Amino acid sequence: MENKSVRRHRWKHAAIALGIVVVLALLVVPFALAVAIYEGNFGSRMQTPAFMERTLDEFPALSESASTFVSDKGQRLAGYLYTSTDAGVAEDGTGAKGVVVIAHGLGGGCNTYMDVANRFAASGYAVFAYDATGNDRSEGDAVGGLPQGVIDLDRALDAVAQDDRLRDLPVMLFGHSWGGYAVGSALADHPEVKAVVSVAGFDTSSAMLESQGRQMAGGAIALLMPYLSLYEHFKFGSYADASSLEGFASSQAQVLVLHSADDATVPPETGIDRYREEFGDDPRFTFVEFEDRGHSFLYYSDEARDNIAAFNEGYYAYREANDGANDADLMNAWRAEHFDKRTCLMLDEDLMSNIVSFYDEQVR
Repeated sequence: MENKSVRRHRWKHAAIALGIVVVLALLVVPFALAVAIYEGNFGSRMQTPAFMERTLDEFPALSESASTFVSDKGQRLAGYLYTSTDAGVAEDGTGAKGVVVIAHGLGGGCNTYMDVANRFAASGYAVFAYDATGNDRSEGDAVGGLPQGVIDLDRALDAVAQDDRLRDLPVMLFGHSWGGYAVGSALADHPEVKAVVSVAGFDTSSAMLESQGRQMAGGAIALLMPYLSLYEHFKFGSYADASSLEGFASSQAQVLVLHSADDATVPPETGIDRYREEFGDDPRFTFVEFEDRGHSFLYYSDEARDNIAAFNEGYYAYREANDGANDADLMNAWRAEHFDKRTCLMLDEDLMSNIVSFYDEQVR
């Protein structure tokens, strides 16, 4: 018969084994899952879809001067200075009323914002746009994560401040989606910024991760959020805590926030609702919330969004009829043939005029 000492020894080993299993279940496994989810979303490069790429030929009065600057890990980022001689601004920015820095959204670089750059340049501004890490012509094996957008904008603003062509100009920001989060958050370290336009932006990375996770996994995302946050802090340090709310609060810049109530990508509760609750009575802030402009094309005209909707309907019908989900080349060819940039990418001229007027108020 087994003596008591042997039984106690076996129970001790069993307890240790059970403890290891519990630790694995509560810490290691969910952390590993969080890492896999995070890297699955941000662990690769992103490229502007070919069918949406803009070219200088589309904007005859627009001049482009390419450059590079270095971000946090030594990666060189592609930058572009846009000007318009028709507005009395030389290619080096001489004669500009100010400089507008554009921070792009997730899914490709600044190329698809060339029409916005053209509109600001035509209004007498120098425009500095750039491809964030892991996007289009910039270096980086991957996007990395949402806080990388704040880091890259931080470095872009440093580059503007060190550029003899631009350093003395009033600085304005324009950011959409990921860029909307970046332009708000970056204010904490850039008091030189005079005015900010945040379009469909969100407050924090964690707010966005939780919102997107909730759409995919429901309430279960709450169990993973501590691990996602921990991993993000490992990767980005204090930048993981970057917040538009905190950036707005630390700045004297004028702020224009644009959002749409039906935005399913960046729901209003992750952005404009938070800002309005905190700054609704602050005269520095102007809030404009549309009802049905969605996310990606908020600043385009009603006609353009109708044309985009028709294009999407035709695309999905063609894909379903041709098993296109398994043939990317087939679908890309269809999109390249049928997407008409002239009719699908028309800016809302009234809205853009209001944005220019908003900037103009800060340079008078």
